[in-house]
Amino acid sequence: MPRPLVLASASPARLTLLRNAGIEPVVRVSGVDEDAIEARLAAEGRTTPSDVCAALAEAKAEAVVPQVRDELPDAVLVACDSVLDLDGRALGKPADADEAVERWRTMRGRTGVLRTGHHVVRIDRLGVAGGPVRLTEVVSTVVRFADLDDDAIAAYVATGEPLRVAGAFTIDGIGGPFVEELQGDHSNVVGLSLPSLRVAVDQLGVRWTELWT
Repeated sequence: MPRPLVLASASPARLTLLRNAGIEPVVRVSGVDEDAIEARLAAEGRTTPSDVCAALAEAKAEAVVPQVRDELPDAVLVACDSVLDLDGRALGKPADADEAVERWRTMRGRTGVLRTGHHVVRIDRLGVAGGPVRLTEVVSTVVRFADLDDDAIAAYVATGEPLRVAGAFTIDGIGGPFVEELQGDHSNVVGLSLPSLRVAVDQLGVRWTELWT
């Protein structure tokens, strides 16, 4: 029997990545209040894009640890959060179409960094503090955007896709042709770095192939 992998995310893109890699994850959505977490980080002065995506990934994972421990005590749990780092600001999903348009007018013809926080927990191995062992990592991929004109931006935003994704773009959807170059891991831009997850799982004492279904 394969060892269960629990994905603490509602993202269909992350689910597809794992399925294409031979893993059928168990999905458990945390439902954490991301705005409250970001407000706490701001109060603590932890506002870099890496701070934000790492803290959100950790919160999403830890929120479902008790449930997963009861249901799947031998599972590996992973949660992720992605933001676009543009000029040192963490940009998540746009609030509305107007914000998405302005975001793209700022991004076009420029380079940003897609940062994804990964928080990985091995439920059945205890650390020195008595709880499951955990790893947190931020993976970064450089993204160069096409220099779109206003009509192309308006048409893309009208599809609704930019409103559903961090950074207001995708690499694996309608927005793919508007990304001209990547430096780093492609899967990280989709929302979960498969190579980094493999390394994290190995560091927690689980062979990647144990997760194949």
